[in-house]
Amino acid sequence: MNFATTPEATTATAPPEAPAAAAAPTPIADAIDRHLLVTVGAEPGRATPLDMMHAIAQVAREQLSRRWVAGEAADREAKARRVYYLSMEFLIGRTLGNALAALGLTDTLAGEARSRAMRLEDVAASEADAALGNGGLGRLAACFLDSMATLGLPSYGYGIRYEFGMFAQSIHDGRQVEHPDPWLVDGSPWEFPRPGVMHPVRFGGWVEHGDGPPGRAVWHAGGEVAAKAYDMVIPGHGTGRVSTLRLWKAVAPAHIDLHAFNSGDYARAAEFKNEYENISWVLYPNDSTPAGRELRLRQEYFFTSASLQDILARHLREHGTLANLADKVAVHLNDTHPAIGVAELMRLLVDEHGVAWQAAWDTTRRVFSYTNHTLMPEALETWSVALMQRVLPRHLDIIFRINAEFLAHAANTRPGDHDFLRRLSLIDEHGERRVRMAHLSIVGSHKVNGVSALHSELLVKTIFADFAALWPERFINVTNGVTPRRWLAQANAGLAALLDRRLGPGWRLDLAQLSRLKELAGDATFRQEFRQAKHANKVRLAAHVCAVTGVEVDPASLFDVHVKRIHEYKRQLLNVMHVVARYQAMLAEPQRDWLPRTVLFAGKAASSYATAKSVIRLIHDVGAVINADPRLQGRLKVAFVPNYGVSVAELVMPGADLSEQISTAGTEASGTGNMKLALNGALTIGTDDGANIEIRQQVGDDNIFIFGLSAAEVAAQRKSGYHPVQLYGANPRVKAVLDAIGGGGFSPGEPGRYRGLVDSLLWGGDHYLLLADFESYLAAQARVDALARDPDAWAAKAIANVAGMGFFSSDRTIAEYARFVWGLAPRG
Repeated sequence: MNFATTPEATTATAPPEAPAAAAAPTPIADAIDRHLLVTVGAEPGRATPLDMMHAIAQVAREQLSRRWVAGEAADREAKARRVYYLSMEFLIGRTLGNALAALGLTDTLAGEARSRAMRLEDVAASEADAALGNGGLGRLAACFLDSMATLGLPSYGYGIRYEFGMFAQSIHDGRQVEHPDPWLVDGSPWEFPRPGVMHPVRFGGWVEHGDGPPGRAVWHAGGEVAAKAYDMVIPGHGTGRVSTLRLWKAVAPAHIDLHAFNSGDYARAAEFKNEYENISWVLYPNDSTPAGRELRLRQEYFFTSASLQDILARHLREHGTLANLADKVAVHLNDTHPAIGVAELMRLLVDEHGVAWQAAWDTTRRVFSYTNHTLMPEALETWSVALMQRVLPRHLDIIFRINAEFLAHAANTRPGDHDFLRRLSLIDEHGERRVRMAHLSIVGSHKVNGVSALHSELLVKTIFADFAALWPERFINVTNGVTPRRWLAQANAGLAALLDRRLGPGWRLDLAQLSRLKELAGDATFRQEFRQAKHANKVRLAAHVCAVTGVEVDPASLFDVHVKRIHEYKRQLLNVMHVVARYQAMLAEPQRDWLPRTVLFAGKAASSYATAKSVIRLIHDVGAVINADPRLQGRLKVAFVPNYGVSVAELVMPGADLSEQISTAGTEASGTGNMKLALNGALTIGTDDGANIEIRQQVGDDNIFIFGLSAAEVAAQRKSGYHPVQLYGANPRVKAVLDAIGGGGFSPGEPGRYRGLVDSLLWGGDHYLLLADFESYLAAQARVDALARDPDAWAAKAIANVAGMGFFSSDRTIAEYARFVWGLAPRG
């Protein structure tokens, strides 16, 4: 059966139109030619798509620069309160399409590209993704900057200018292989180097406590690196406002040891330079070694210190005093990576600027706010006291004092309750002493938020219950959101055009307008148009899958998509188990009318995460067997799309029919992939976890496939005793699936390849309860099959999903942060 019967839909991308007849050059055409010649150094008539990308980017950059300069001048004149968003990741993807849309130049530049026998889509595709992040944390931060600019908030994002990002992923023999991701190899037209903006960042050494004011000390550092600023403009939409993303590059104080070089010792000549500049080379260095852990701590301190120094310098230029710092500055910690900023701001205020300890502490707590992104205690960042003593000795001193004063305060609320103090302490005394960075963030902030209703509720009931008992007013919820400009208007041009025709373009700035689609779900013509847009997106995605994997998939099949970071709690393995069960059932019942389905996976595993890498290999092995089995007649296909990032996501999200959001309930803080997929018309199959709950509330129980244990049931199951091996013995389907995986059914050349994965479920406790949810998951997949047999009914529910997504705009999220956390008022 054709899941998407769309005879009118196109099945291929249209070729570029023939150049128009010669006409008088337009100002835009002249500007492009000027930049091709002067900036790019290319003959306009022989320019490549990459040349054109750089030239068009320069045209856009000129206009954005005017907005930028005007906005900065207005903020200085108004002595505006600003928000500074500190994040290790900003996964902004490609910039050209977003910039042209913000400037209203998309159609004009598309015409200019056609006049040169090019397509704007091909020109934009020649831009490298900015490799400044890995997963949801970085994509969320990018959405937030877009919304800060669109809402007119005076704002900066601060991060690191990684030269190679995390890594580029390729697949060899089913294995993930990591390569450097040199996204800057051809330069970036969007960067503005700031040669006059540089701050010293110090490490190591020792601390001298003299006879000066109490709390002040002299840090005799053992080494120093310079943080050099590079800015990127983040344009607002429907406004002249922009936001600034300032990224720091590590620069050694001396480039080379010239004496060593002249002596012929070339390796030692560059050693000093590399020792410091590797700080900004790679996102999240492998922390399975002591050197990797130290480098990660240095990274976090490097960008946090540079950012806070920059913030204080700007504030002093505008106000001349630090007495009003908390009135004019809001600093937001996106997870605990910049948490060392609490101690660093205290150091800067007390040691560098002579502020009294208590006044500095009052200011610090008013300045900072903190977003938590995990409920798993093992995922909360900690650093060994010994490592911090070696790398940041002054900060450890400050943390010890903050902790002593905090515990004294806490002890007054519960005299004699030593367990209470032990749980609250910033120092974990069990085994190796470790600094708890989430605790430091909470103690040093005036607001702490979770990122979905369930997540925020569980924060105050579980991992941070003691802090919530002390400061209940400090904890709030701000549910995540995504920008509709990137994730619908830009990624899904076909659906966006349909929405424009039926609703007008206002939904881009007011996503709540999508609710008007509820009236159209019963309109047969609209459903057909909606299905045509979806089918065109699936054709495009199928072409990409074939190009990068060699697997041919049928756009008429149901596209079942599981795209996110590879991690045990996200349960890609549960999805693989379903695929194996489906395969076995198809072989057992060949006469049954099986619904054609294509199962797509994508995501990166951390370089040191062996289990996640094993899951990736299993996906490939299962796919190799299934895709080559002629008995299936192509009705089940499995593919793993490599090197998942923003640009790949912009292909996947619009082309998905089914969105897999199947984390163990109580483990996913929120998720944003679930929002992007539903916004693009995919139905969700998922647990009652993270933002899935709020999606269900917005789209309706009948328009989502919920399965599995709830967070409360997960906790009860673990408390009462969970015995996965009993489920294995009692359930023939579970046994058949695990025996096939663990016994070499998909790895005949190495039968024991996945024995460890299976044993981790049966004898390792199945920590994320895959076996407990397996039958419920299969039942939900059967409901998916039943609905998909009626493509028109499926389309009606997909439309209902799009209609219910207005709440999940990052504009709403940022407006809530501005009002309830940062003390800012959005403006046009």
